[in-house]
Amino acid sequence: MARGKKKASPAETGPDDAAALAQPPGSRTDRMRIRAAWMYFVEQMTQNDIADILGVGRVTVVRMLAEARSRNEVKIAIEGELAEVVRLERLLETTFGVDEAIVAPISEPGADPIPTISAATGAFLSQAMKPGMTVGVGWGRTLFASLSTIGSRTLADFKVISLLGGVSQVRRFNPAEFAWRFAQTFQGEGYLIPAPAMVDSPATKEALIRRCGIQEIFDMADTLDAVVVSVGGIASATTFYRGGFLSEAERQDLAGRGAVGDLLFHFYDRNGELIEHPINDRVMSVDVDRIRRAPLRILASGGAEKADAMIGAMRLVQPTVLITDEESARAMLADAGRG
Repeated sequence: MARGKKKASPAETGPDDAAALAQPPGSRTDRMRIRAAWMYFVEQMTQNDIADILGVGRVTVVRMLAEARSRNEVKIAIEGELAEVVRLERLLETTFGVDEAIVAPISEPGADPIPTISAATGAFLSQAMKPGMTVGVGWGRTLFASLSTIGSRTLADFKVISLLGGVSQVRRFNPAEFAWRFAQTFQGEGYLIPAPAMVDSPATKEALIRRCGIQEIFDMADTLDAVVVSVGGIASATTFYRGGFLSEAERQDLAGRGAVGDLLFHFYDRNGELIEHPINDRVMSVDVDRIRRAPLRILASGGAEKADAMIGAMRLVQPTVLITDEESARAMLADAGRG
């Protein structure tokens, strides 16, 4: 049952609130309004608590609640078409401790989730990227597909660092290609790791880092403002398109040791622990500790074959923002419930 509006002392509207209120109607504005209504009327949260979670002032929350009521989105229950999605988002946030979960609707359970996740990712990145940021990026089909949905604009002093070496063969999904195009979208500077994603020996890796300027790129990753990454599952269907670096014997060996997925070719188990394997000494990618130090950590991924990989990734990288599809969200929550 919805409760009545509480009385509270007046609060000043800050610049962030004014910007939020000045936005034209759109999916993100609608989503924030319905999230506020859900937390207030369903979760029985105070307006001050909602303001803290959404990063706005209490006055903004009051106005969003009033608008939700004027739009007839709130009666006894929330009737906005995004209500089920918002429910999943709030459950993901409370279950996994992320600051913001974005769940993209999907046409049917068996549909390919990549188009809808990539569209949601592009919409989020369009607003989240700011002047002066240094952003580390991963790769994969989901991130590559998001490029077409990101609003192009010029950001001063904007830097993009590829967190993984390149794929030597000409392929559509290449770490260097995504990083370069992402930097161009915001007229920023791109920094690439001038080496393959995986080399033949630990000695080659050490030589490249020490003699080819790669250490400088790794050092830049110490002060990232944000990271944007996706994950791959351990199934052969998801590793072959990622460059063909793993032999079938290596894949089976990793799976036998408990690997459920990889983040930048760092293979991990369901508990988010890195797998002990010789392959770790040959991967040319920024280590996970550097990724976890970034204040904004965006994980965009999903798919039925990545259920275990998504659970492990939540524990490995501890994202502040999760972007996935509704079927993957339900699978993650069901898994957490069983745990």
